[in-house]
Amino acid sequence: MDPTPGTPRPSGPTIYDVAKACGVAPSTVSRAFSRPGRVNAETAERIRKVAAELGYRTNPLARALPTGKTSLLALVVADVTNPFFFEIIRGAEGVARKAGYTMLVADVEESMETERETLDRVIPLVEGIVLATSRLSDSSIRVTAKQRPTVVLNRVMTDIPSVVTDNARGMRRAVEHLADLGHTTITYVAGPEASWVDGMRWRSLRDTTDELELRARRVGPFPPTVAGGLAAAHVFGENPTSAVIVYNDLMAIGMMRGLTEMGTRIPEDVSVVGFDNIFGSDFCTPPLTTVAAPLRNLGAFAIKTMLGQLTVNAPRGLRPALLPSQLLVRGSTGRKE
Repeated sequence: MDPTPGTPRPSGPTIYDVAKACGVAPSTVSRAFSRPGRVNAETAERIRKVAAELGYRTNPLARALPTGKTSLLALVVADVTNPFFFEIIRGAEGVARKAGYTMLVADVEESMETERETLDRVIPLVEGIVLATSRLSDSSIRVTAKQRPTVVLNRVMTDIPSVVTDNARGMRRAVEHLADLGHTTITYVAGPEASWVDGMRWRSLRDTTDELELRARRVGPFPPTVAGGLAAAHVFGENPTSAVIVYNDLMAIGMMRGLTEMGTRIPEDVSVVGFDNIFGSDFCTPPLTTVAAPLRNLGAFAIKTMLGQLTVNAPRGLRPALLPSQLLVRGSTGRKE
């Protein structure tokens, strides 16, 4: 059957062209791509070969109209230029592909407004959404979760599936390490105010320093970038302490650069600890001591959790998945002189 007379003909080959060339019904071509198990193997192979020769490509959105299934998932990241997300994306993409899904990555550039606009655009296109370090409020995330199955990374929510690193344990290990080196006062360099992880790390630092009878102070917030770390170095330099724990590795690297330019020796004058163990954290001079997050596993586990949410009668409000963290001691920390 040809398309309805009088309607504009698509510029590329259609399912009808493939069906005619193969001598089969258009419905058979459709099943060959959407449900290959229901088509004879030889017929399906012939259809795929002819489709490739004609340059026909399936349209997942058109195919989704009767079923609501697009086989698309969205991973929304705060800043795709931050190496923190590289391994998360790779881990998520690998699991999604093996499950037969294509993953769309959306960069919202640390902007709540951009994040809202992006979600408005992708919700009609995808079957599920993973929010990686979202800057939205809990109520805004719940609005998204009512429209599509949603998983949250690096944030705990009691009513929405979430996957986090054990920040409390990681911060405790960092503080204990600095205490063992003789440091008695620790400065925390804060990241974005809207970051759930930032608040969690600061609370964990205060709890641990109180228990160990150390002193803690906080400066910031600063953007979670190298430039943010450079700015933090100048603020910190006005009232320095012998040790500093920074919101993330990018900021820590920027801070070390800024302190070095100011004549501060690392770690002789100031010991610096970062978070996340991003690619390149061991390339700087000196190599950065950091609390390592299992980034690839975070992405993979998020998609596995999402796939579970896409099943019929999937349970809601599961307990947050807590993945382990690990302190990696390198050259940026040393004994207090």
